[in-house]
Amino acid sequence: QVQLVESGGGLVQAGGSLRLSCAASGSIFSINAMGWYRQAPGKERELVAGITSGGSTNYADSVKGRFTISRDNAKNTVYLQMNSLKPEDTAVYYCNANIRHSIWDPRYLEVWGQGTLVTVSS
Repeated sequence: QVQLVESGGGLVQAGGSLRLSCAASGSIFSINAMGWYRQAPGKERELVAGITSGGSTNYADSVKGRFTISRDNAKNTVYLQMNSLKPEDTAVYYCNANIRHSIWDPRYLEVWGQGTLVTVSS
């Protein structure tokens, strides 16, 4: 069994910064893409940023230039550095990863974290 555990959320003033972390644990053979999604009240969950195992990244237009995604493959961890935060960034942020848990099973399974709340005050 594999799980993702997020940390780093909280309350911050507009213009401030936060760094989210997400660590994968359990039976892990390899991890493909990892990413961060967010869901604001009354809205659908949306992709914030993604990163491949090779380090290629993509970002939602709304966070380009302000957020940076990175990963430490040795630690099975993905990070989201969020700068110049705005009230509209307020949401529950979810970590996502495509994980192969065994050398004997070629499938990559999608795993979600429990979410961490980010609140940006104006």
